Amino acid sequence: MSNHIADANKMVGDTPRTDDRVVFIDGNPWVNAPFARGLERELNAANSEIEEKRKDVVWLATEKAKLENYVMLLEEWGDYMRSKSNNEWWCENWDKAKEAKP
Repeated sequence: MSNHIADANKMVGDTPRTDDRVVFIDGNPWVNAPFARGLERELNAANSEIEEKRKDVVWLATEKAKLENYVMLLEEWGDYMRSKSNNEWWCENWDKAKEAKP
């Protein structure tokens, strides 16, 4: 039983918001229910926000991949057009644009 109390005390020490709210009854740490429910609501809200952010990251990664593919296709098309073009100005600008690509 003393290990349980030591573990509970360690957990309480890891939660600074509850440190001043803990009361000991029969040697066991307790936090009142309204405070605990408030913490649970905050945790649920934070978990929901994290899930939404994860969805955003997946969406952004998907869109990035689409755009990278689009850029690749445009470059292939530009290279093809450059190989067929007799317009020196266009060819020079295409070469400069490709060199400036990050």
